Amino acid sequence: MNWLLVVTGAMVGAPLRYLTDRAVQSRHDSLFPWGTFAVNVTGCLILGLLTGAVAEGAAGSHLQLLLGTGLCGALTTYSTFSYETLRLSETGARVYAAANVAASVVTGLGAAFAGVALAQAVWA
Repeated sequence: MNWLLVVTGAMVGAPLRYLTDRAVQSRHDSLFPWGTFAVNVTGCLILGLLTGAVAEGAAGSHLQLLLGTGLCGALTTYSTFSYETLRLSETGARVYAAANVAASVVTGLGAAFAGVALAQAVWA
């Protein structure tokens, strides 16, 4: 049963990641990888909300497998973030590469903390 929850979440997360990335990136005329940034920050927020909900007893392990492992695991992408940062650096866009690293880490952590705080405010 657990593997089915993970697979189901991933079946939603992977296409959602691709479609969101393409939609966001098509709206920006910039070298900065806005699509990957958007899906990664969104995944951090969802995972923070889920973590807070589990900590408060408002969500269980099945939802954690479905949304946390499955959906967020397929939605977010460290490999694409790394690849895009490397490509920016190799093509001479080092400022964009550094901005991508700094913004992704700071905003991703901020989204995760905000998600936990929001969950605690709702379910505590």
